[in-house]
Amino acid sequence: MRPRRSCLAVPGSNPRFLEKAQGLPADQVFLDLEDACAPLAKPDARHTIVKFLNEGDWTGKTRVVRVNDWTTEWTYRDVVTVVEGAGQNLDCIMLPKVQDAQQIVALDLLLTQIEKTMGFEVGRIGIEAQIENAQGLNNVNAIASASPRIETIIFGPADFMASINMKSLVVGEQPPGYPADAYHYILMKILMAARANNLQAIDGPYLQIRNVDGFREVAGRAAALGFDGKWVLHPGQVEAANEVFSPSQEDYDHAELILDAYDYYTSEAGGKKGSAMLGDEMIDEASRKMALVIAGKGRAAGMRRTSTFEIPEA
Repeated sequence: MRPRRSCLAVPGSNPRFLEKAQGLPADQVFLDLEDACAPLAKPDARHTIVKFLNEGDWTGKTRVVRVNDWTTEWTYRDVVTVVEGAGQNLDCIMLPKVQDAQQIVALDLLLTQIEKTMGFEVGRIGIEAQIENAQGLNNVNAIASASPRIETIIFGPADFMASINMKSLVVGEQPPGYPADAYHYILMKILMAARANNLQAIDGPYLQIRNVDGFREVAGRAAALGFDGKWVLHPGQVEAANEVFSPSQEDYDHAELILDAYDYYTSEAGGKKGSAMLGDEMIDEASRKMALVIAGKGRAAGMRRTSTFEIPEA
């Protein structure tokens, strides 16, 4: 899985922002043809995006384009122009406002036709599905399994809040009058659908872009549940997202020690044990699975170990 701790949104119609985004430490950058582009700017923005994908330096970043949703007149031309023009320098297409599995199937078929026509590797370009209303959430399990191209399920809070008449104008914040987490059910349902299909789960944006502490708090809730990353709308949010969705150095080191210790103790040399002690902690197969998650996140973030497992003396 590609690291997606920070997924930076960049208007596809703004060359200055597209240039700046290349130098930011975001794991993923998605060039936006949907909400960040005015209707009259969309046709030119397609070609601007193609130019920047082909000529820019996106080293180390997952390159994504968010097209318009299937209910608009722009979607097919977004996909055809961008993928034919820059398909070899593109990792994923993000489809917003996904409401049912057939919308994913349609995008998959269109991508396959373009890839065959252009001589690209068929199936290489992934799909990111954005859930933004009640119908999409109800169908999220079918959406998550609709195509082998799908890599992520994304929560789109702004449109979702509007679709269910939530009493709040602050995207990502809790609505007034509700004492618990109003997004818990939504996030968990998206997370379960993603994990059941071996996909990543990404939380949506926090629009108070200068309130980094507020961003950290909201991102921390999603990270605690197990989400893989969050959208960032401003350079000031990138570092916070990368930090929140990475394990601490202590947790990363501990996870790697568990993996090494379990590998040793289950081996012939270690006595072929199903469980063993690592210091004061008993470890077993369940411990290994939990450690794999933390170690995987740390490795994806480029973390380095500061401790090593030492085989105990006989």
